[in-house]
Amino acid sequence: MNNITDIHYGPLPADSPYVKPFRFHYTQNGKQKSWDLLKVHDSVSIVIFNVTRRKLVFVKQFRPAVYHGIISGDGVEPGSIDMKKYPPEIAVTMELCAGIIDKPISIVEIAREEILEECGYDVPVDRIEQIIRYRSGVGTSGAEQTLFYTEVTDADKVSTAGGGVDDEIIDVVEYGIEEARQLTAKGTVITSPPSFLFGLMWFLANRAPKDA
Repeated sequence: MNNITDIHYGPLPADSPYVKPFRFHYTQNGKQKSWDLLKVHDSVSIVIFNVTRRKLVFVKQFRPAVYHGIISGDGVEPGSIDMKKYPPEIAVTMELCAGIIDKPISIVEIAREEILEECGYDVPVDRIEQIIRYRSGVGTSGAEQTLFYTEVTDADKVSTAGGGVDDEIIDVVEYGIEEARQLTAKGTVITSPPSFLFGLMWFLANRAPKDA
């Protein structure tokens, strides 16, 4: 995952299938205003709990946006990156299983595909529960994300699936409930998006076994 070299930047092509920047013009209380926005895909994320071993199933992957955020915050340009000071590991995030909505199928079917492709569990849609829908990136994209929950067993595991598809490189990790709870402790610093923390705290408040 972390054998990353030759980092450089380039202009965003107009035909990007993932991100389309534009300027939003409007009038508010008689004053003309504008806001720069990004059109991106809506998405799904899934809290996965393996009831056989009482483990939460998460994914880890290298995120270029996180890496850029770290090095640019320190004023580092691509051609002068000290890879020992800024190893790729600093931008490996822990996240919920998730994916963009880019197919003409139901969102629960999208969630089912992501569970299989990323984490290797084959779960029927009637075992995937929709929890809540919310907006992310409200200052830049306002994209909608739908949170799902599913319980899996070791019997649902497909040995040939998981880890992503095509050129994705995804590590599947499992956390015990108390180990996961520590990720929300005061003073904790983790490289994870708010959706991960929200999903984890939802699980701890609503579905974690009472004896955990």
